[in-house]
Amino acid sequence: MGMLIKFSSCSFLLALSFATLLLSTISARLISNKEEQERDRIIKLPGQPPNVYFSQYSGYVTVDPLAGRALFYWLIEAPKMARPKSKPLVLWLNGGPGCSSVAYGASEEVGPFRVRSDGKTLYLNPYTWNKVANLLFLDSPAGVGFSYSNTSSDIYAVGDKRTSQDAYKFLINWFKRFPQYNHRPFYIAGESYAGHYIPELSQIIVRRNKGIKNPVINFQGFLLGNPLIDDYYDNIGTHEYWWNHGLISDSTYEDLKKSCTNETFLFPKNECYDALDQAYSEFGDINPYSIYSPPCYDSATQIHHLNSSLPWKFRGNDECVVMNTKRYMNLPEVQKALHANITLIPHPWVTCSSAIRGNWSDSPKSMLPIFKELIAAGIRIWVFSGDTDAVLPLTATRYSINALNLSINTNWYAWYDDHQQVGGWSQVYKGLTYVTVRGAGHEVPLTQPQLALSLFKQFLQNQPMPAAFWP
Repeated sequence: MGMLIKFSSCSFLLALSFATLLLSTISARLISNKEEQERDRIIKLPGQPPNVYFSQYSGYVTVDPLAGRALFYWLIEAPKMARPKSKPLVLWLNGGPGCSSVAYGASEEVGPFRVRSDGKTLYLNPYTWNKVANLLFLDSPAGVGFSYSNTSSDIYAVGDKRTSQDAYKFLINWFKRFPQYNHRPFYIAGESYAGHYIPELSQIIVRRNKGIKNPVINFQGFLLGNPLIDDYYDNIGTHEYWWNHGLISDSTYEDLKKSCTNETFLFPKNECYDALDQAYSEFGDINPYSIYSPPCYDSATQIHHLNSSLPWKFRGNDECVVMNTKRYMNLPEVQKALHANITLIPHPWVTCSSAIRGNWSDSPKSMLPIFKELIAAGIRIWVFSGDTDAVLPLTATRYSINALNLSINTNWYAWYDDHQQVGGWSQVYKGLTYVTVRGAGHEVPLTQPQLALSLFKQFLQNQPMPAAFWP
């Protein structure tokens, strides 16, 4: 009996020692996380307005130590009066491929700051999405924006697969640095070529979370604007939009239908390339990202873009709008405030990387199988379209969505904004909600910011767009 008591005492002491060691390890890790967060805290951005009541962090998360590959993030939390701890976390991704989420999503679309024409000072965006969520912007893949790799070949061997894998590694490591976001409702939003990035990243998260009751990355759904979804249907719908909006001739439309239907949307070749080149020449001097907005007359005009191997088609930018941001992000004091590693990024800082775009190695022809998998998993999926975008227009997206053959819960209807004006149209399917935004271009939050914020709020609440019925 004495031996049994002695053994139990030893067991108790061992358990106590183990518990003490575990608590010590956890405590050390929490201190380390806190130190890392404070290292990344943005004290104040150059030219920042005085009335800023939210916290910001930025820095790097390593996704491949051997290659020296690190992705740059910018976290902008909800204002203190909005109780940021009660708000979800939303990751924003821009497309391209090769375009910076800091340049577009954060600085031109859904973030709280806008750069003034002097290129040095900031003002507040009244329709910022951080009013209702904590926003995490990611420059992805390495080689885009402030993200970098110490292995030069990484820039010339990049594609969808590695981009989604690196983004997932980023999230795993980022949540370790910011454990206060563990288990918090998490969403992904973005546009354009993020029509590939977001479903592919979502698929990895859903598969890794399978069987876990309370996952650290509590992924709930995604919101995707003017996306590239399926090469076949996007080609059909895009060329149809050009024709029925009077941008191209009947003969060019026939050439596009004949030559481009089965071509890859991202990298057209041969006869399709020639037909596209003819179509762009017929567009004239317009802004294809927002066809009723004035064109850009910067040093590189739309006419130049249309005659230079079609780069504008995949950039998703407007040079005139982003010019101020480009000047601001190239200021040494701004790069220092953002903790950017300027010794490892290309100079000058650019909004979109032509090297990344030009060396893209893998781009699956369709995201529809992934959409089906995620719908079956119960993931919230909303897709929206600005209806004045000629790059990835609403007709392209409608063809792609229709190919899913989903049953319809609520038929096509007009939705209304806070002023009882038609904001666009919507249709609710079983497993997916589709919304158009009236008068918006490719970058919906840039061209219709108030409507975009209304859309974002409805998405977070998982409530359909409001319908108004007149007497």
